[in-house]
Amino acid sequence: MKEELANLSLLDDEEEAFQGESVVVDSTYQNYLVGHCLTDSVVHFPSLRNTMADLWHPIGGVCIIDLGDKRYLFQFFHEVDVHWVLVGASWFFNNHLLILQRLLNSEDPAAMVLNFAEF
Repeated sequence: MKEELANLSLLDDEEEAFQGESVVVDSTYQNYLVGHCLTDSVVHFPSLRNTMADLWHPIGGVCIIDLGDKRYLFQFFHEVDVHWVLVGASWFFNNHLLILQRLLNSEDPAAMVLNFAEF
């Protein structure tokens, strides 16, 4: 078996199948939320990303980007997921409030004022 594995090689045709597809960014920002975690302590981004994705369990998945300064961009792939997150219970990460707001077309996610949360 070791000899068989040693002789394995990828042909040029096969290598193309392993290249990732480029991510298509939606320029209308219709399924985006911007979030801010209210805490003075450091937020461990990989933990936040995994926790929120597991908690929300969106139909089409979610892409979460760290914008810095405890701000995050959440890209959902179905409007149902955005609606469910916005009307759902107040969201917390490590006992700290996560303020979420829908991103509109012309807004800069880094400049949005995130100081309002509905209970």
